[in-house]
Amino acid sequence: MSTDVTERPLGRGVEWQFDRLTLSRELSRNAVTRMLVERAEYGGWELDRVQIRSDGTRRVVLRRKIIRQQATVWFGDPAPI
Repeated sequence: MSTDVTERPLGRGVEWQFDRLTLSRELSRNAVTRMLVERAEYGGWELDRVQIRSDGTRRVVLRRKIIRQQATVWFGDPAPI
């Protein structure tokens, strides 16, 4: 199994992180399903696409949203007491 993680902006304020997996043909369908379910439950990934190649290897692309938090620090005068 090989993996490659990349990031890509999708629109204003929305960014996605992609994880590309190449899975061997020796892995059973049930084993692949269990692995993808674990990644979805514990890593927050969702299935983007699956491609089964002519040699039997599976190319899987997972994605998850990147939530950027805005800075909440105020550098102005403190509020009067």
